[in-house]
Amino acid sequence: MTDRGGTEDGDASAILIPLAEARRERLNQPVAFDRRELDMILRLYGRMVAANEWRDYAIDHLAYRAVFSVFRRAHDVPLYQIVKDPRLARRQGAFSVVAAGGRILKRGHELARVLNVLDNKLTLVKA
Repeated sequence: MTDRGGTEDGDASAILIPLAEARRERLNQPVAFDRRELDMILRLYGRMVAANEWRDYAIDHLAYRAVFSVFRRAHDVPLYQIVKDPRLARRQGAFSVVAAGGRILKRGHELARVLNVLDNKLTLVKA
């Protein structure tokens, strides 16, 4: 029978990290899109490239936000920017789509709903 004192191996393996230190380390890292978010964005990008709408993109991981910019040509200004800003997560939502002129087309908490503003649905046109 084992003694259940405070010196068992299970207790020795626990590592305590001060909360302030963990937050400081997280703040030093730039904001980035996670794998699921990037997958949704690149699926939309692939459809738009196949439709010959978009041709190039750029990803910026900044200190306070991540930006996926879409271009018609490589040397133009971006047509759209998909922005992730975690500071706005509790207010309007962390995700937004910004047009070339700076106008916010859609903002929200869920990336899939925000990206719907860019997803052109095919419609039947009678001649």
